[in-house]
Amino acid sequence: MCRQCKEKLPGLLPPLCPRCGTTQASGMLCFNCRKRPGIIDGIRSPFRFEEVIRKAVHELKYKHLKALSFCFAELLAEYLGEHNLPGDILVPVPLHRRRLRERGYNQSLLISRDLGKLIMMPVLVNCLVRVKDVQPQVKMVNAEERWSNVVDAFICQDNRVNNRRIVLIDDVCTSGATLEACAVALKKQGAISVWGLTIARETYN
Repeated sequence: MCRQCKEKLPGLLPPLCPRCGTTQASGMLCFNCRKRPGIIDGIRSPFRFEEVIRKAVHELKYKHLKALSFCFAELLAEYLGEHNLPGDILVPVPLHRRRLRERGYNQSLLISRDLGKLIMMPVLVNCLVRVKDVQPQVKMVNAEERWSNVVDAFICQDNRVNNRRIVLIDDVCTSGATLEACAVALKKQGAISVWGLTIARETYN
């Protein structure tokens, strides 16, 4: 990503909801977080899912432009340098094995590995398993459908997360439902805390 494109990146600026990280004028819990208390400790994203970022995510995810994973990792490393999140281990959000066969790679794993090298944090591969082959979240009509779509979609049978602080890595957060479902599985296995970190965030739930 060239310097000109980086200068055009749509930053997600405060005030934000302290839990889900979406834009919230008061800086207090947003309506959706008050309505639906969850397990995940928080979600943070440096950018809005618009413009250059939207195009770049699509290039990585659907056009096999894997080199963008390192660019995203650099941007996340810069963000973490300015916004400290509690974490001992990076865990990528997994794809179902069928979708992994179709795509050939998991973009969240690529970003996690590059980020782990930059910030010297271990990455747990195959820690989470996606056991339900559900419809992509982007095809869901609303937040309620997204949340019900991923209920019990993930399991964690890795005792290495026990008593550890997890930073959960994905490319985009829309409603937070996928990250929440992952956090439920990780905390069932003993994780102390789970924070979601994505490149971009939809600015609505």
